[in-house]
Amino acid sequence: MIESPCGKVYLVGAGPGDPGLLTLKGKALLETADVVIHDALISAPILAMINPQAEVINAGKRRGMHSLMQAEITELLMAKAREAAIVVRLKGGDPFVFGRGGEEMEALVAAGIPVEVVPGITAGIAASAYAGIPLTHRNYSSSVIFVTGHEGAGKYRPAVNWRAIAAAAETIVIYMGIHHLSVIVEQLLAAGLAPDTPVALVRWGTRPDQEELIGQLRTIVPQVEAAQFSAPAIVVVGRIVELQSMLSVCRPLVSSVEFPVT
Repeated sequence: MIESPCGKVYLVGAGPGDPGLLTLKGKALLETADVVIHDALISAPILAMINPQAEVINAGKRRGMHSLMQAEITELLMAKAREAAIVVRLKGGDPFVFGRGGEEMEALVAAGIPVEVVPGITAGIAASAYAGIPLTHRNYSSSVIFVTGHEGAGKYRPAVNWRAIAAAAETIVIYMGIHHLSVIVEQLLAAGLAPDTPVALVRWGTRPDQEELIGQLRTIVPQVEAAQFSAPAIVVVGRIVELQSMLSVCRPLVSSVEFPVT
């Protein structure tokens, strides 16, 4: 353990994209940071809030394209904390919701480096809301579960128990599920969900270029293939999706900051 680290690491959740959803605390830290190490999917308007004098490092990981491996990111955080007063690890959504924030905090604590988490609005909540899908509703769903559709190697269990997931909640929100959607759908159907169970996919949630694809368990895979609907996107499964056609007309307005076309 180091005896007197020079600085402190802040694990800041950037939210899903709309800069208006970044917390005031997160914005203040970006404006005063000495070093910012950010994920790949952070929107340009949020990156523009970073202190112009700060060192900015892209540590983004996309499928098949890793700027830095996770162990390298953790080592980088430790090294920068020994050099600078305020180190921000800027993560999409919320650091503790499928963001590996817990892993990074665990390593920093073990190294004796001060660290604090600044929660962000997670995509499963925000993207659904911007698409007009409330995750709970007294007439449709009294329970919701969040699950990853992409599992890392060497986990404590070999696979998500989709049978248990299907029985556990009336609304299922799946992160990073596009690449394994056909397997996930197959598992949910095998677990007893009806083929006509509504499904919504929301891509680039809360951004001006947000897209939705609405279908059913039995149709959604060919719909995705036909539309070439790609990641990043969340998947919402359940009767609650039926409300999307009515409530999407009242969707929130994205904050008036331009996003680059990607």
